[in-house]
Amino acid sequence: MPKYQLPELPYAYNALEPFYDEQTVKLHHDAHHKAYVDGLNNADAKLAEAREKGDFSLVKHWERELAFHGSGHILHTLFWESMKSNGGGPATGKIAGMIDRDFGSFDNFKKQFSAAAIAVEGSGWALLCCNPALGKLEILTAEKHQNLTMWGVVPILALDVWEHAYYLKYQNKRAAWVEAWWNLVDWDGVNGRCKCTCEC
Repeated sequence: MPKYQLPELPYAYNALEPFYDEQTVKLHHDAHHKAYVDGLNNADAKLAEAREKGDFSLVKHWERELAFHGSGHILHTLFWESMKSNGGGPATGKIAGMIDRDFGSFDNFKKQFSAAAIAVEGSGWALLCCNPALGKLEILTAEKHQNLTMWGVVPILALDVWEHAYYLKYQNKRAAWVEAWWNLVDWDGVNGRCKCTCEC
């Protein structure tokens, strides 16, 4: 059995309608996310094989594959957990106060996060992260899955802006996807992750 497994969605394929259509959710999860899990397992196996043989001639390649597919798996898992049916609205709980402290207001935060998501070059992510080292929340973007990250941060909210995440319903209108996604944010989940990972 492969070491890493595709996690089940925490809701039905059609649970995020009308903002996130069933066809895209199914394809995104069952095909795209699964490909990252498979790629992670393959890279892990190839690195184990290299250790067994003492042949590290391709270590640069397989380490890159590990970073790409591993980050893709981790971020997609967080992405699914960042949404729920009847979600959205302003932040609630502990995270609401932290957002006000670090961004001035929820409206400021939402505008910056949306702008960051829309501005990602090519394929990537917008992320709300706890940064324990700096004692604050940060909005970061990631190109692909692993580029432009900051050491030590823990992502607690993820928005996928790869075209495969939204192209069937929103075509090339990334801004429309970003705006629709705000109706799905699971603030309870964000609060749960923040309590576990950040003492900001």
